[in-house]
Amino acid sequence: MFSLPGLTRSLTLLCSITQVFGTPIDTRSDITDYFSSVESDLKSLTVQTAPSTIEDAFSKLQSILDGKNLTLVETATQLISAGLSSLTWDGVVSYIDGLESGLASSSNVNSREPSVAVYPSASTGDAPYSFSEDELRSALYIPGNFTYGVSGAPQPILLVGGTGNPGYVTFVGTYIKLLQNEETSFGDPVWLNIPGYELDDLQKNAEFVAYAINYLSNICGNRSIAVMGYSQGNLDSQWAYKYWPSTRAHVTDHVAFSPGYRGTELTQIIKWVPQPPAWLQALYDSDFVLATRANGGDSSYVPTTVIYSLTDEVVQPQFGDGASSPLKDAHGAGVTNVRVQDACPGQVAGSFYTHEGIPYNPLAYALARDAVLNDGTGQLSRLDLTSICGNYLAPTLTLEDFLLTENTAVVAAVLTLLYDGKSTTEPAIADYAK
Repeated sequence: MFSLPGLTRSLTLLCSITQVFGTPIDTRSDITDYFSSVESDLKSLTVQTAPSTIEDAFSKLQSILDGKNLTLVETATQLISAGLSSLTWDGVVSYIDGLESGLASSSNVNSREPSVAVYPSASTGDAPYSFSEDELRSALYIPGNFTYGVSGAPQPILLVGGTGNPGYVTFVGTYIKLLQNEETSFGDPVWLNIPGYELDDLQKNAEFVAYAINYLSNICGNRSIAVMGYSQGNLDSQWAYKYWPSTRAHVTDHVAFSPGYRGTELTQIIKWVPQPPAWLQALYDSDFVLATRANGGDSSYVPTTVIYSLTDEVVQPQFGDGASSPLKDAHGAGVTNVRVQDACPGQVAGSFYTHEGIPYNPLAYALARDAVLNDGTGQLSRLDLTSICGNYLAPTLTLEDFLLTENTAVVAAVLTLLYDGKSTTEPAIADYAK
C-alpha cells in the first residue's frame, strides 16, 4: 500500500500555504521545491534528548505550536527537534513494521463466532458492507486478557483511533494504559487497527467500526459496549451510527476526544496536489462531512461526551456557532460538549492542549470515566474540578506516556508521505447515503 511519493505527490495538511516562512508560493515548482526540502529535513533528523519534566515538555510544545500554522510535516520535524518525539523517519518505519504482526495488526484471528449473524447485515436497515466478514473482523485487536463481558467484569470498550495511525499507536500512551491499569481502569479495552492507517476513504473506515460494535457486543454475551474515539475515529463512528442503525442499541456511551464533526478549516488543500482520501474528507464542510451531518447527523445517536480544546492545532474553528467539535441533541440521545479551557479556566488542565493532547488531559479522563460508569453522558457537576484541573496529565500517566502520544503526529506525517493511492478529488458519497 505504501511507496515513496514523487515530489508533486507531497501535500499540505494543516495550514494555509499562501506563504511559508514569509515567501509566497505561487507555482508548482515553488511547492515542489518546498516539499522536497521539508521531506528531506524530516528524513535527516535524529532523536534528541527529551525534556526532563512534564512542565518543560508542555512549555516546549506550546512554544512550537502556539500561534503557528504548521504543516503536518513541519510539526513532526519540530517535535523531533525539540525532543518531544522519540521517533524519526526510519524509526517510524521500523516501529510500524515491528507492530504490524502484533499490537497494531489489522490481520488478527478472532475465532469466536457470534450467536446471531451480524454479517452481511445485523438489521434490514443497515447499509451494505463492501468488505468481507474476515476483513472486517480481523481489524479488531482483542488482548489476551480480555474478559468478554463475563458477569462482574468491566464494560467492554472499543477504541477507534485517528488519521495516519493504527488504533494501538493512537492509544498506547493513554487509554490502553489507563484501562489496563487496575488503579485507573473503568472498562476492558479492545482496539481497531483499520487497514491503511485510517488514510483511506472514511466511508470504508466506518464499516470496520460498525461491524466491530455489533460483533463485539455479540461475543460479549450481547452486553452493550462503550466506544471511545480520537479525531477521525469519531467521524467514522458517527457515520456508522447513522448508516448502520443496528449499532446504536449496543452502545451505552460514545466518548469523543478532539473530534472534527464539521471538519477543519486548517486543512487547506492545493487541488492539484494529490492527497490521501481521509485528508480530503477532513476539510470543513467537505462532501463527506456534509453527508454525515445531513438529516440529523449533526446530533448524537447514542449518549455522547465530547471533549475538545480551543487550542487544537488540527481541528478549527473551535469557537462560536461554527465550532467543529460539538454535537447537537436533536434525537434526544444525550450530549455533553466540554471545551477544557471553559471547564478549567486559568488552570493547568485548561491551558494549551493540542489535538493529540486531549486524550492525556486529566479532565478528559474524568469525564470519560464518569460517562462510562454512569447512565447518560459525562457530567461536570459530578466531578471534583478543584483537584482535577490542577494536573497536566490523567492519573498514572507519565512524561513517557506524553512522549508516546506526541509520537502519533510523527507517525501520521511519515505514513501520509508514504501512502500510495493519493488523489486530488474526494471519494464519491456511497449510494446508500444519497
